[in-house]
Amino acid sequence: MTLATATAEPATRTPAPGPRGPRRRGRWGTHIFLLAVSLAFLAPLALAVYASLRPYEETALHGYLSLPDHLSFDYYKRAYTESGMGKYFANTMIIAIPAVILTLFLASFAAFAIARLRVRGGLVLLMVFTAGNLLPQQVIVTPLYVLFREIPLPWWMSDSLSMYDSYWAVMITHVGFQVGFCVFVLSSFMRSLPQEILEAAIVDGAGVWTQYWRITLPLCRPALAALATLEFTWIYNDFLWALIFISNPDKLPITSSLNNLRGQFFTDYNLLAAGSVLVALPTILVFLLLQRHFIAGLTLGSSKG
Repeated sequence: MTLATATAEPATRTPAPGPRGPRRRGRWGTHIFLLAVSLAFLAPLALAVYASLRPYEETALHGYLSLPDHLSFDYYKRAYTESGMGKYFANTMIIAIPAVILTLFLASFAAFAIARLRVRGGLVLLMVFTAGNLLPQQVIVTPLYVLFREIPLPWWMSDSLSMYDSYWAVMITHVGFQVGFCVFVLSSFMRSLPQEILEAAIVDGAGVWTQYWRITLPLCRPALAALATLEFTWIYNDFLWALIFISNPDKLPITSSLNNLRGQFFTDYNLLAAGSVLVALPTILVFLLLQRHFIAGLTLGSSKG
């Protein structure tokens, strides 16, 4: 064998085929599984939308899975007007928006001190915040009820002159329960940020507030957006705390407006389905608006070795 044929021989070799068959089959199996799970989660919503467009007499006669004879949006108009949804929606925004902002603000403070300033006992403090999420909410219903009735508030903050029967009671309860989870997520995210950025800011004379507000928080925007989406959804959908701490029906949140669609002797479940869809629309809109940041916040750090 000559030198020319020896050097040309490797160029004529073809790479061995890899195991593409099993890998493709596994990928198809994953896609089929995710599609099945997505359909399972979307099925109740799709059934509620389908029922809300049909008259109750038709579904009572033919069943909810039958083909429709008539479709209309009349139930949505009735659900909005008969339940007084506009007033209850405003009450929910009064509770949810400040609660989300205050939760993220306090949680980012604590997470910054634990992850970036490396305060003494930071790990123990993080464990305490995390352990707070393991406490069942129903355990402290009675102590909070008694406590809020004893805390006075001025007349311009509460009609009852106490924290009970006010938006503040529901708001503070949500903040107290949600701060621990947000501290855990934000501290983990802040630990993944490059320490050199903070060291360069300290060399340039940046104080603690500048390090927090102008350097760390802008880098945490994806995590804050993801947490804001989750927190708004959880607080918006809450029914327990408002039912316990608010006695004035004019102050109840939007989840309680669905009770106005239930009759004493008869309940039109198609009308109730239309009201449920209307109640769910704001959370869907928030997710669509923050979808890019939400997904970025969930996937950050997934590619780091």
